[in-house]
Amino acid sequence: MKADVVVIGAGVQGCAVALRLSQAGKQVLVLERSIPGAEASSAAGGILSPGVEAEEPGPFYDLCAASLARYPAFAEELTRLTGVSVGFRGGGTLEVAFDDPTARVLAARAEQLQRHQVPVEVLDGEGALSLEPGLAPAVRGGLWFRGEASVDPRPLARALYLAAHAAGAEFLTGQVLRIRHEGGRAAGVDHDRGRIDAGAVVLAAGSWSGLVEGSGLPPGAVRPVRGQIALLDTRVPLLRRVIFSDKGYVVPRADGRLLCGSTMEEVGYERGVTAAGLRSVLDLALEIAPALARAPVVETWSNFRPASPDGSPVLGPAALPGLHYATGHTRNGILLCPITADSVSAAILGRPPPVDLAPFSVERLGAGRGQR
Repeated sequence: MKADVVVIGAGVQGCAVALRLSQAGKQVLVLERSIPGAEASSAAGGILSPGVEAEEPGPFYDLCAASLARYPAFAEELTRLTGVSVGFRGGGTLEVAFDDPTARVLAARAEQLQRHQVPVEVLDGEGALSLEPGLAPAVRGGLWFRGEASVDPRPLARALYLAAHAAGAEFLTGQVLRIRHEGGRAAGVDHDRGRIDAGAVVLAAGSWSGLVEGSGLPPGAVRPVRGQIALLDTRVPLLRRVIFSDKGYVVPRADGRLLCGSTMEEVGYERGVTAAGLRSVLDLALEIAPALARAPVVETWSNFRPASPDGSPVLGPAALPGLHYATGHTRNGILLCPITADSVSAAILGRPPPVDLAPFSVERLGAGRGQR
């Protein structure tokens, strides 16, 4: 079996890279051990918030902002190609404080962000309540990142799979045994369906990336961090935009559903929704909006973020020629999907990437020429 490019993993990163490469005329084979988009991609909150997620100016913020800027056209393209609405919603992100010391911390961070031309507005408690009347009356202040948004990850993952398939990418279910190294480069993979030769290999296997033999990733470069989420149904929407506190976040959908999340647990690959995890995400949601106490819990789930040591993704070429990374996005995989696809596909196609990938190279994590 042969392909121009083999992509390992059919989450949002793998499917988006496959879409861009297929649109460029490459023969792409996507390898997935389960169902496309069934892991972390479908379990995420769908928050598109560079201001909260990146926290401070720098290359990571710039990467997140560049991806957010692509999202309106990205969402429209996927709907046009597939007929699937991905739930893209504007309205901004609100980061709130429920005591005066935290409000002062937020205001100080806003000053730093504004010095670097990051768009953010400082609100007092009254201002926060005027934006979101469903907030707890105890709110003391907040930051409003007006230009930010959210998306629904489950239809996003489905639309990316459908779009990549329609563009010509092939999908194969099964287990990747190893990335093959021949002649000093990545030459394809050994798969439980047989040998697959390829001119390039993209590793987009999320939390399982480091388990793939021949990955070239140093130990700990990508590890699983469990997150637990509860889904409530307010029926009539109580909140309009994503709201963060210092404990977590809530993400409202247009139809009244509302996600409460998320834990950050170092438990390896241990799945499960726990009593402590569920209490944590519900407590933070009720602190943000006490009226949520009347909303039924309609679903709970957990999955694993592919976390890197510094929280930034691992993107672009490996030390081994022919091998490329699209992994380690920690809790920003949905936000970084468009820029990952454009950057990794550009590197494979021999084109300049839209952003400097050097800060996100695997070399920062200690990877060298020795491949494992």
